[in-house]
Amino acid sequence: MAHIPNLRMKYREEIIPALTKEFSYHSVMQVPKLEKIVINQGVGQAVTDKKIVDTAQDELTLITGQKAVQTMSRKDISNFKLRRKMPIGVKVTLRRDTMYEFLERLISVALPRIRDFKGINSKFDGRGNYTLGITEQIIFPEIDIDKIGKILGMEITFVTSAKSDEEAFALLREFGLPFKNIKKN
Repeated sequence: MAHIPNLRMKYREEIIPALTKEFSYHSVMQVPKLEKIVINQGVGQAVTDKKIVDTAQDELTLITGQKAVQTMSRKDISNFKLRRKMPIGVKVTLRRDTMYEFLERLISVALPRIRDFKGINSKFDGRGNYTLGITEQIIFPEIDIDKIGKILGMEITFVTSAKSDEEAFALLREFGLPFKNIKKN
């Protein structure tokens, strides 16, 4: 039998019934689900030093367990010494089991390692998606602090199938994301 991530089991056994009850859905198919997690790192300093992008790519691959791809600039901007097709960042899109395993590591290991952590903001994009900004990649245990050349931040976007921000908030809250000042209706 194949390994099933804990959060996937939790979604099936606890989250679907809880959200069905909270929003009075008629079908299991109406319950919002987490479709993908996109991790994105902008590396502006890569214009002057090409090795930074390669290092960021290796680190993001290590953190997520999936190969990160470099993102390229779309146009020339002379003020920033930027040319078209220059690498300026890295990103990874996680789906299925890798997504659930990353989310579990994020919630249980990485977020508690942030200094003076009091929870994350609950500001959604209006379409049921949530982006979490992290200022340092060293909160992940996969990163060796002694080998870090540059501290880089990242954006972690949770893409859900929710129709509203309220439904998406309830879904992510049930998964265990530590939101600040949670209010129950």
